[in-house]
Amino acid sequence: MESPYPQQKSAIITGAGSPRGIGRDLAERLAAKGWSLGLIDRDDELMSQLVADLVGRYGVKAVAKKTDISSEEDVAKASALFETELPPVVAVVNIAGISDPTPFTQTSLERWERVLKINATGTFLVTKQFLPGMIERGVGRIVSLSSTAAQSGGGTFSAAAYAASKAAIEGMTRGLGLEVAKTGVTVNAIAPAIIDTDIMGGTITEDRMDYFTSRLPVGRLGRVSEVSALIEFLIGPEAGYITGTTYNINGGARIG
Repeated sequence: MESPYPQQKSAIITGAGSPRGIGRDLAERLAAKGWSLGLIDRDDELMSQLVADLVGRYGVKAVAKKTDISSEEDVAKASALFETELPPVVAVVNIAGISDPTPFTQTSLERWERVLKINATGTFLVTKQFLPGMIERGVGRIVSLSSTAAQSGGGTFSAAAYAASKAAIEGMTRGLGLEVAKTGVTVNAIAPAIIDTDIMGGTITEDRMDYFTSRLPVGRLGRVSEVSALIEFLIGPEAGYITGTTYNINGGARIG
């Protein structure tokens, strides 16, 4: 049974530092709605700037911690800080990850394990760290970033290792969603196609833009705001009946 959705609440966002990324856009969106935020990234400078900006503009509580999400010890330290400084954690949003376009036959074991460790194991460790508190309080929302690569096997910036890591996230989403379905905690994933973020290399040439958009029925790249808006809904009070699901946000890329 789900407990009442609290007014004083925190969201944990991994991969929040990138200036043109989904995590940063989501942090700003939630701060504007009064959420307290626990922010995780590998870049101290970017995180310090983001915290100062959020606190200055919105007057919310925001705490950042440089964290290697593939390290159980690092994740535990971040959790201890957030639990001390912030209201109860209601939402965990797993965005941090890396891409890798290396073809399968050229992928070393070290490279394979690195992609899986950051993308899949990192999502597992962060989720596992905050899940018990959500279950205890009877309310929680977990959203993890997958990719259309999990379904297509790869894409412009990715190949088999990345696809496997994102498929693992979708499988974990279904399995965990089933496991905690009666606890008030929901678990969902989002699988974007080509979104205009820093992974695109910033401003791209007209020819390159034409190449990307020609592959999408809607004729344009996705916007970070479109992804973060969906995440905001999935971690909100009206999403308590949605769990174990992966949402495709891909401009029609998987039609047909």
